[in-house]
Amino acid sequence: MTHTTDRYPAAELTDVPADIRARIEEVGQQTGFVPNVFIHLARRPAEFRAFFAYYDALMEKDTGNLTKADREMIITVTSAANSCLYCVVAHGAVLRIFEKDPHIADKVALNYRHADLPARQTAMLDFAMKVQQTPWLICDDDFAALAAHGFDDEDAWDITAITGFFGLSNRMATVTGMTPNPEFYLMGRVPRDKR
Repeated sequence: MTHTTDRYPAAELTDVPADIRARIEEVGQQTGFVPNVFIHLARRPAEFRAFFAYYDALMEKDTGNLTKADREMIITVTSAANSCLYCVVAHGAVLRIFEKDPHIADKVALNYRHADLPARQTAMLDFAMKVQQTPWLICDDDFAALAAHGFDDEDAWDITAITGFFGLSNRMATVTGMTPNPEFYLMGRVPRDKR
């Protein structure tokens, strides 16, 4: 039996184009390790560049009413619905850091409706889950439910784009056999080693 990790081996850092290697090295310096998604996607340079350009456009923007924690929460919840271990663990780690709560990622990944979230975040996640599960049923009532909590149509676009983009990411991570880096499991749970 061939395992997906054998079928799609990670790229060797020495074999990737200089711009991709520079980005991977920069992430490694910032975090203290290189997340496996970077090494796995680097095997296809054009797709790596496109993936991370869209990731940056969605996740690094400073407009709209979604906080960085909101964005990570959307990813964690929809990735759990897609049964993507890599994204739940990796983005759950970042969510714990942004929310300053070592338990939040576990609670929302299992069942966000029982996580004692503010009504604003619950409405946001209700919309994201509808986008993830039954996007053809989105209607004006769904936009109105978001608006009642301060989200506008551009925020709905962002929620939809994040959910859709990570639907792609979830499937790539799962089918290619990406495993979460061990470091992710401790992030936001134990104090970071300050070197």
